[in-house]
Amino acid sequence: MILFDDYSIDKISDSDALNLCDLMVSNAERFQRFFPVTLKQNLTLELSELFVVKKVKEFETNEEFLFTLKANVSSTIIGLVYIKELDWEKKQGELAYCIDVNYEGIGLITRAVKKLIGYAFNHLGLETLQIIVHEDNLGSVSIAKKGNFIWQRTLLNEHTPPNEDPLDMELYELYKIDD
Repeated sequence: MILFDDYSIDKISDSDALNLCDLMVSNAERFQRFFPVTLKQNLTLELSELFVVKKVKEFETNEEFLFTLKANVSSTIIGLVYIKELDWEKKQGELAYCIDVNYEGIGLITRAVKKLIGYAFNHLGLETLQIIVHEDNLGSVSIAKKGNFIWQRTLLNEHTPPNEDPLDMELYELYKIDD
């Protein structure tokens, strides 16, 4: 567990299903465009329970790492950060994140991402991290820039939100610098 101020970052656990379901359902409209799969898999408590079991197993087998961001006072999940799309040969992974609308814009995901960059580089042994964002998602672009990620290129037709045409996405990367 990583603590900062009144918040904590921790790996997903079996006890997170109800809070995760609440986060996703209460932010459904907000998460629909860029987190449609996670949203769909967490629309009911039963679905969230299955999702959490799957994500705990993926964490244990180094397939994907899902972290929760919680407000310590209430233990409520207010955000998620993934380390996903892992390529162990290239030592590369992608960060993806979302936050409850009530906690947006106060720097929590930026701080969580910075903490997990250290985890990815020092604990997992990754050497390249990516963030893929839509240019209109200014909050996400800001998170990438504040994390010292550098814009690499536009990925054409990279993401297709539900009921929309494919979107071009922007690729940002951060490289581990040896001490």
